[in-house]
Amino acid sequence: MENESAVRHPEGRVLMGPRADKALVQLGSPKIRRRVRIARIADAVQSRTQQYLGLPVGHLLLKCWLRDLPGAGAIERFGLPRHSLEDHLGAQALTLLVDPRALIRVVAFRPRKVEKRPSSLAFIWDGQWDLRRDDVRLDTYKLISEIDENRDHLERTAFFREMMGHIEQGRPWSSHRQGILLDTPEKIKTYLRIYIGYLDNMAVKGYVADMTHDDLGVAISSEGRILKINRGLHRLGMAQRVGLPQVPVRVRAVHRAWWDRVTDGASGQLALERMCQALKDCVPDQAPGPMDSSPSLPVSEGFWPPRRTA
Repeated sequence: MENESAVRHPEGRVLMGPRADKALVQLGSPKIRRRVRIARIADAVQSRTQQYLGLPVGHLLLKCWLRDLPGAGAIERFGLPRHSLEDHLGAQALTLLVDPRALIRVVAFRPRKVEKRPSSLAFIWDGQWDLRRDDVRLDTYKLISEIDENRDHLERTAFFREMMGHIEQGRPWSSHRQGILLDTPEKIKTYLRIYIGYLDNMAVKGYVADMTHDDLGVAISSEGRILKINRGLHRLGMAQRVGLPQVPVRVRAVHRAWWDRVTDGASGQLALERMCQALKDCVPDQAPGPMDSSPSLPVSEGFWPPRRTA
């Protein structure tokens, strides 16, 4: 997926968002150009802040922790700087291969105004975040499945009806980070056809990690089980739909209770080695969470369509 700054378009010159996909260029619109420009500026500021401030500070903190220097305990209590830890360990150490059809539980974070969420800057997360889960089969997978089943009649999908509702209310759906505006029925169908293209491409070529902006992020629960976090849910739904045998997922965070258990009092490099070894035994958690507020389907292999071979 490529990122383009500005392109020619039947409606005029449009600016693509910071998370733009080349396939979505045709859905851009000069009507949201100003808001897209703001999104691009915000993304650039965030990226440069991370590059020139966040990472250097994080590397320094991680080095202090690895060497058990004064303040190491406080750095671990904070949760360890995630980006620096990822750089230190490398992608392979934090990448697991899982059957996408086994990865059906996604962390259901409560609204920020209701409960403080774990920091995305930390690798070790405290709290009860892992006890509330949604069933992706009732949301993201359902969307992908409905698009696939109605590919010749996309107006029958719930997504199409929802987007048309926004248009009828005078508030068409837009994504400033992608730079797209779905303000006509044909644009909605075009958007869904692009998803069908992704789905069919995955059925033929498998999961191509470098075609996406983000990895399939997961977190490790207090019990040492894999739970999905929000990035990459549509790609997960596609992998489930076509029945890929495995997809790579990247561990973005671990629960402190699990960290304390597997590191067993160790710190620094030894603690990281013990954690990486323990990650190899982690499998997706398919059970509902004890604090769930959303419904869930029973786990059944008969739920899924036949795996596609091409």
